[in-house]
Amino acid sequence: MRSTLKTKRGRRVTGVALTTAALATAGTLAWPAQGATPPPTVTAKGAYLMDAKSGAKMFGKADNTKRQMASTTKVMTAAVVLKSSSLDLDRWVTVKQTYRDYVTREGASTAGLRKGDKVTVRQLLYAMMLPSGCDAAYALADTFGSGSTIAARTKSFIGKMNKKAADLGMTNTKFDSFDGISQAGDNYTTPKDLSKLAAYAIKDTTFQKVVKSTKTVRNAKTSTGATRVYTWYNTNQLLGSYSGAIGIKTGTGTAAGPCLVFAAVRGDKSVVGVILNDANRYTSAAKILDYGFGSSTASTMKLRKLPEGAQRD
Repeated sequence: MRSTLKTKRGRRVTGVALTTAALATAGTLAWPAQGATPPPTVTAKGAYLMDAKSGAKMFGKADNTKRQMASTTKVMTAAVVLKSSSLDLDRWVTVKQTYRDYVTREGASTAGLRKGDKVTVRQLLYAMMLPSGCDAAYALADTFGSGSTIAARTKSFIGKMNKKAADLGMTNTKFDSFDGISQAGDNYTTPKDLSKLAAYAIKDTTFQKVVKSTKTVRNAKTSTGATRVYTWYNTNQLLGSYSGAIGIKTGTGTAAGPCLVFAAVRGDKSVVGVILNDANRYTSAAKILDYGFGSSTASTMKLRKLPEGAQRD
């Protein structure tokens, strides 16, 4: 089921582990020899590329300007879940009608979860990060928040997201939702901040495995004990299109525009990057990656096509 863009709606990101010392060097340019190659011109309102090993800035455009981030928000949702003290990836979670009503009401992207189905936390991570399921994000926030009501638990979870942002030094970031659907438009970040999050999240092996998958097929339990098969495709078309791309997350919203958090590895070089508000997000990401890797493949890149009926984000 395709989602319908709404003004208050948001959409979706990855990275590689950085030490505190590495982040402190983020103002220093890294490979390649950027003095010899002029930086690319991109249509993004905001962009950033970071050397994932050193934390050095490789490219930036309005990289400290605050903008809405749409569903790239879900990178933080995943990061908070994966660092939860109560994490059990094989824990069963029952899908509530509340989650389904939410995506219908908001016209949001969905994993198509069915009421009463039992899915694991691991499956919910795939359901959230591949088809950008806002129903899956809701289920995770409800499961890993604390409180006696759904509203209290989701509010608690968003509080954890903001605490993690503060811990990571994301000083120009604020979350007011678990999926990027901002009721007050108070869900924002910067390309530089979001790159910090991507770098932090990508170090988790489960996160890496999830976000680099172009497709997954998962079996869930129905309320009657039968098996339901879910097939989810990754909306990130950079995967399978740009050599070395390993994630991370798309996002699209009326206010945010098309967004992309991406990561790539070639040889011993690892990078993470962010594109905010760019109708040409994949081309721009490829240009920036070429600049980082010292290659010239963007002009010949053929985007992986999503099957008919797959979610777009």
